[in-house]
Amino acid sequence: MIIHINSYPGVGKLTIAKALTVKLGARILDNHSVYNVAFALTDFKSDAFYDTVRAVRAIAYQRVTQLPPNVPVILTNAHAQDSKWGNECWDAAIELAKSCGRQHVVVLLDCSREENARRIRGLDREEMRKPRDPGMFRQGPTDRVLIERGANALLRLDVTDLTAEYAADHIATWLQTISAKA
Repeated sequence: MIIHINSYPGVGKLTIAKALTVKLGARILDNHSVYNVAFALTDFKSDAFYDTVRAVRAIAYQRVTQLPPNVPVILTNAHAQDSKWGNECWDAAIELAKSCGRQHVVVLLDCSREENARRIRGLDREEMRKPRDPGMFRQGPTDRVLIERGANALLRLDVTDLTAEYAADHIATWLQTISAKA
């Protein structure tokens, strides 16, 4: 299956994905593994930036199609419904799952605004070229709505008070129930 973790920047996608990888024997394709080439070599949000992300993503997705079908793949993203780019990327992930004959399961992570603001300011994020602005997705009284469409199964999980290990355990248990039904 393709396990697609979507959440606001700073919620803990990669940290939880790493813990989940150990439990599932999965591979992670973190959004920054794809984006960092574009961040390093182009101007953010330029045509060259988007072209670079598309090219790197195409190579990465081609490799995913070559993995054995019993190896789960975890994708991480921060895509909102009101973003043309986010929807383009989301559609590519749905198409990836279809082309591999895998389920596209979506995990939407959330946490309180206060905790999200604390996490996103972490200095380790800067080293990885990750955004550190708490207002990036969470502006004003409402949050941008995260994409969840096209999922064969959907889990919403508030990780405000959860460790990454506990969240990964919860997701792994949920994934087992999905596998049992298939």
